Amino acid sequence: MNAFWTYFWPAFAAGIVCGVIAGAVGFRLKIIRRQGEETTFVRPPARNRRSALLAGIAASIALAALWHGPFGAADRFSAEVERNARRTLDDFEMVQIKAHLHHGPLSRHLLLSGPADDFQTSELARITGAIPGVSRAQWTPEPAGPPLILEGAAVSLIGFLIGLLLAYLVELRRRHNAQWNW
Repeated sequence: MNAFWTYFWPAFAAGIVCGVIAGAVGFRLKIIRRQGEETTFVRPPARNRRSALLAGIAASIALAALWHGPFGAADRFSAEVERNARRTLDDFEMVQIKAHLHHGPLSRHLLLSGPADDFQTSELARITGAIPGVSRAQWTPEPAGPPLILEGAAVSLIGFLIGLLLAYLVELRRRHNAQWNW
């Protein structure tokens, strides 16, 4: 299991789609051609562009939140990471050690508990910290880092910016091709 593909990729893709749509609406210029004159471009009002971009950002974050909660991606992610941690501990015959992700809010921080000596605690934290999807593993419940939903929203916003860039490049090509009057 790879955290990017199972949890973050759909939020990233939703951000790209929202960015392309918002950019296509926000960057669109009206092209006017008159007989015997050059092509002119008319820019829409700035508030239309701003509202299209803000609506795209809101849609991107909303889709990431829907993916996290109601569509169950966070639960599947948590179950898969904890199952992999259990398998890793069983492979090292550490059946008394328990591993679970920090909840409330869910993060990628793995908490370990159970009887172990100093060497085992440091090595198990290192080994379980390398499990895909785990950002950090430790024995004490310290601050867990950013919640998984915020990481998903950030990835979705990165996708939104990439989609916005793609929409801008398409609009530049459209403007460039509009000058040719074959």
